[in-house]
Amino acid sequence: MDIDTVSQPKKSIEQLQIENLPWVEKYRPKSLDDLIAHDGIIGTIQKLIDKNSLPHLLFYGPPGTGKTSTIQATARKLYGDQYSRMVLELNASDDRGIDVVREQIKTFASSMFFFQSSVPYKLIILDEADAMTNHAQTALRRVIEKYTKTTRFCIICNYVVKIIPALQSRCTKFRFSPLPKAAALKRVTDIAAQEHIDITTDAINSIVTLGEGDMRKCLNVLQSASMSNHKKIDREAIYRCTGQPSPKDISNILSSLLDDDYSTAFKNISELKKVKGLSLTDIVKELVPAIFKMNLHNTTLMKLGSALSDIEFNLSNGASDKLQLGSLIGSFAIYRDEETKIKK
Repeated sequence: MDIDTVSQPKKSIEQLQIENLPWVEKYRPKSLDDLIAHDGIIGTIQKLIDKNSLPHLLFYGPPGTGKTSTIQATARKLYGDQYSRMVLELNASDDRGIDVVREQIKTFASSMFFFQSSVPYKLIILDEADAMTNHAQTALRRVIEKYTKTTRFCIICNYVVKIIPALQSRCTKFRFSPLPKAAALKRVTDIAAQEHIDITTDAINSIVTLGEGDMRKCLNVLQSASMSNHKKIDREAIYRCTGQPSPKDISNILSSLLDDDYSTAFKNISELKKVKGLSLTDIVKELVPAIFKMNLHNTTLMKLGSALSDIEFNLSNGASDKLQLGSLIGSFAIYRDEETKIKK
């Protein structure tokens, strides 16, 4: 028999689905032991589970810090195979009106148990709850009170100030801070090894720096870079993939702003933006920490910081890139002269 005609073993649909998942879902922690960082929060939740006294929860903090993963892992530990029967997950940014509270949430909370469970309550997870209307949050307050004996609620949001005080007071609050650099580095390194990616240490450090404590962002950058045509992924490949200015680019821009005349600086920075495809918003964002590392007088530093904030605000409101680039170069020229006078 011709070897080409020998059929290869086919992968199951489930295996193919797992392989084709975005890495943020493929490597989402499935248990509390798989979670990284936030040891204090995880330890507290573990004790509450052991005592079977889980309260209503409010998780808040920046995106990509493990809020949804934590409650899903908690629910899996509580319910095991009965997860789908005992847990209702809603994304409040889609289902945020009062009708959802009156219908889906109230119906699930009031339904009776038709199966055996060692946990005497169900769980409702409201993700992105800061997008819920005030009327919906007010209606939810009463539902939480009425069905506390049979249902626990976990409210997840990025901005806790958008949750009405009446809901906050009914929940135990946990703040998820951005992931520490060491924990993010280890996680990205482990996933790169599992995916057999040839990547340098500098590239991994760049991914974590760009992620800013957001593991979801880190994994998206890693997956995007792995799909590029580079045999070995280095730091430059990461910055090219994300379109962010590299430290070398920022150093060149800063040198031009500090040393060149207005016309030369405008020409050089415009050319660099065009060649590298850089956004002026990203450049301004990276210039802020760079100027704070410089040995500038406090007065100059304050004025320069104020000018950069105005430029970033104008860009966010649709102002012309060319005009704002001119304003950026002009600001540095003015405060460069002021710094020279101060030192004299």
